[in-house]
Parts: sequence; structure tokens; C-alpha cells
Amino acid sequence: MPNQSWCPRDLFSISGQASIIPPMNSVINNSFIRSRQLGQALLCPFVTAGYPNLDVGPELLLAMQTAGSGCIELGIPFSDPIADGPTIQDSYRLALEAGTTVDRALAMAKRARTAGVTVPILAMASYSIIFKRGCQDFAAACLDSGINGLVLPDLPMEEAPAAVAVIQKCGLGTSLLVAPTTSAQRRKSIGELCDGFVYYVSVSGITGERNALPPNMMENLHELKKLTDKPICVGFGISTALQVRSLRKAADGIIVGSAIIRRIREELSRPGPDVPRAVGNFIADLSAGLKDQVQS
Repeated sequence: MPNQSWCPRDLFSISGQASIIPPMNSVINNSFIRSRQLGQALLCPFVTAGYPNLDVGPELLLAMQTAGSGCIELGIPFSDPIADGPTIQDSYRLALEAGTTVDRALAMAKRARTAGVTVPILAMASYSIIFKRGCQDFAAACLDSGINGLVLPDLPMEEAPAAVAVIQKCGLGTSLLVAPTTSAQRRKSIGELCDGFVYYVSVSGITGERNALPPNMMENLHELKKLTDKPICVGFGISTALQVRSLRKAADGIIVGSAIIRRIREELSRPGPDVPRAVGNFIADLSAGLKDQVQS
């Protein structure tokens, strides 16, 4: 892997498990601590960098924060996302066609910081993007742009210990995905590598809105908490305040993606669209699910 000379593989055991893992990323961890003190989960909405365009990005992220987001997941567009459904895939395609690159996406995040966004921002990026640039260079560019961590949806476990060590040594948190079908031993190994949160995928499949959440989700979350002390965020399929409410005690964070992208698309079809307002209103509605009472 490029640019890893200062983090040799002899830091790792033969089994591939990290023997030296830095402490929890403080910026991300403090957000979860504050939400726990309020007796709530952290609302973590997802948005695609460059959709609908890069110019509106800083205002959009600021509106998401103002509406109640505890952190923001920023998708770096990729031509072949393996876990995303058609809604997010289409937003990636449109962002790429409009000229969004990794550097332009990160520059937008940096402008968002200047505009007043203070909540943690985690970039979701395919490992192929990171590998092509080099872990150290990519992580350094993210850090310079105000990114606090990386969500790594397709990082192979064989490469994970070395890649995670580079990213964490640069000062970024790391979040890897756990699926319902992931074995207990593998879940534990993933939890040990995470330095931001463990991303629990609610269903075996792709992203997208769903009318009902899986009936075994609470049991799976309970079992996962036995294997890791890291914050656990749930994603895939969550789209309503009532669904948020059902998870607010079981999960540390709740990720909403496809439902937000769909509302951006719908807003763009209206005369004089105001995407930050529309997304902010939707996130405010979702935030109501963190309260004690929600209107059905």
C-alpha cells in the first residue's frame, strides 16, 4: 500500500488483529457522550458530496446541523458503489457527471467548516479511492479539510489493520460495517478496529427506504453490544421519526441516507427549489423521534 512506511505491518499479530490501536477519536466520541447524557441517540444523516451541486454543499451541511444532526456522513461519489441502492447510486452518478472529484468534495467540506459547521463530519469512501491515492495522503487531505473520520464500507479485512492504523495515526476516526450475517468473531474484530463507531447494517442488502425495520434488529444490537464497547450506529432503511424513536435507546447513533437524497430529488423538481430548507425540515422531523413523544 502506498505511503505506509511509517506504519509497518510488524505492529500486527499473525492473525491480522491490531495489537496497537489508538484511543477513541475524541471529537467523534465526545458527540456520543453528549447525546448519551441527554438520553438520546445521535442523529447521523448522510448526504452525497456534489449533489445537487458543490456550491450549495456548505449551506446544506449547515442546515443539517441546525436541524438536529449530531454528526454528518458525507458520501464521496464513486462510480461503482457496492452497498448502495438506486437512490444513492443515482446521486453519485449525477455528482460525478457534474464534475465532483475527491479534491472538490473535500474542498466543499472545508468551506462548510468556514460557514459554521462544527459537528463531526465523516467521509464515506470506497477503499479503492483511498488505496489509489495512498492511505496517508488521503487521510491527511481529509484532516486538512475538516473531516473527523472515515466510514469504510468495503475495506477488506485482510487490509484493514494496516489501513486503519495509518488513518488513525493521522488523527481520523474509523468506522467499519457489520452486517446481520457477520459472525461473532468477525464482529468483535471489526469493533476492535473501529475508532469512530461501528456501523451496523440493519439488513443484508443495499441501502434504501423501508416501511418496517427487521424484527431481529434489537436482538442483534444487544448481541453486538456484548462484543464491543464502541458506539454503534444503525443504518440502511431508516426513514421516519417513528423508526428513529424505536431505535433511540438501542443504538448510539441512527443513520439516514436514501430518504434524504430522495427529498433533495423531489425538491429539485419544484419551482425555485430550496434544498437546504427542505432537508433541514426533514431532519427536524426525524429529530422529533429522539423526543419522548412522536405524532403518528
